[in-house]
Amino acid sequence: MKPATTQVVRPAGAGHETLYVLLLCLLILGVATSVVLWRGEKPQTQRIASHQLDARRDLSAGEQGIYADLRVTLEEIHLLRAEQHALPSPEQLAEEGFAPFAQDASSVSRGGHAWQLQDQAYLGLSQNPPVAGSFLMRLDTEDQAKVDIWLNRAPSVTVPVDLHDATLVAAGWQQVIAQFDAGVTRQHRH
Repeated sequence: MKPATTQVVRPAGAGHETLYVLLLCLLILGVATSVVLWRGEKPQTQRIASHQLDARRDLSAGEQGIYADLRVTLEEIHLLRAEQHALPSPEQLAEEGFAPFAQDASSVSRGGHAWQLQDQAYLGLSQNPPVAGSFLMRLDTEDQAKVDIWLNRAPSVTVPVDLHDATLVAAGWQQVIAQFDAGVTRQHRH
């Protein structure tokens, strides 16, 4: 019989494998960080003029609701304008149930505006300016896509006769603009 041989088998050391996995993870994180820093887009914020308000940041909840309603109802106004060859009256829009012209609970809670048609603009005078200011939606006769919405938060608003920008600004009106940036859409054009 042969003498018994004892063979010593050392356990596999996890220290070297753990080190290699850790180094690989650090390499992947380093590459990912460099790609993000290299390809990342810088946030571009547009400055707005002193006579303008940002629809997302500068309006109260009631004002945002009226602004959104005006933008949605604008399509219906264009359709009615094409059918009648004239702008529909606020009364007609209210009869059709279009917000913010319709007098319902929503319109009352948003300031109870009294709407009137003045030249090529819809003027909504607020009955409760602390909730929502008075609105003016000015339409362009030639370009249907060009629409300006203005806001005046003064307790007593004077109705401007001239609807040009300079006159509106001098009377205390502020143009409401909607900025679409990465903070809103998160769409990237490549």
